Amino acid sequence: MTDTSETRTPVARRTVLVASGATAAALAVGAAATYEAPTAEAVDAAPVAAAAVCTLTKEMTEGPYYLDGQYVRADITEGKAGVPLKLTLTVVDDDTCVPLSNALVEIWHADALGEYSGFVGSNGHSEPDDGTFLRGGVLTNSSGVAAITTIYPGWYRGRCIHIHIKVHTGVTLTSDGSFTGGQEVHTGQLFINETITTAVAKVSPYSTNTVALTTLAQDSIYDDGGAASGLMTLTALGSSTSAGYAGTLTLGVER
Repeated sequence: MTDTSETRTPVARRTVLVASGATAAALAVGAAATYEAPTAEAVDAAPVAAAAVCTLTKEMTEGPYYLDGQYVRADITEGKAGVPLKLTLTVVDDDTCVPLSNALVEIWHADALGEYSGFVGSNGHSEPDDGTFLRGGVLTNSSGVAAITTIYPGWYRGRCIHIHIKVHTGVTLTSDGSFTGGQEVHTGQLFINETITTAVAKVSPYSTNTVALTTLAQDSIYDDGGAASGLMTLTALGSSTSAGYAGTLTLGVER
């Protein structure tokens, strides 16, 4: 299933990533150690300092496997076998870096055998296909956070492991558990460190996927831009690969 329509495209809208964790802590410590009452010059400089914390990043192609009208739900696994992956994705306004609440964060990706729901068979496997597994999204909370439970994605010919993502604002939830309307403010892809992918590929059912892995360096979409190009930070949920991972990323969108 070569994702032939996925080629690098010019950036249509801007997205940002916001410094957090150790970086934010270091900034806070430095500020506390040197605090003085702000002068007029310091106040004038504040917007520049704040802007420096944010880093612009790219949008990426939607690809050929998107399906409209997916469920709004926190768990998209539908019983699919695989290494657990718990995503915490934070959405912020790219101009102010203020968290964006009630934004719908929607993701979709291949299963352990490299098959997308709605397109099963494209990677050479036969399995039940309801058109909804490993698809869906949630609304961000007041802190701009969307928490989604899924499995570690599989791979198919020609693409490294990745997760597709869209962010919508102003959607209306429907009685059938889906959504309608709103504005699409970001389309991108999420990527994962190669070392973790190598470990996951040795675990069943990923180990039964006979298609050769495409690395980040070989991929036609990922541009080696790190977090600015969608590379998530992953931490282990346990002492073994099969225990799973937590993935985090902060995305800024232009409303």
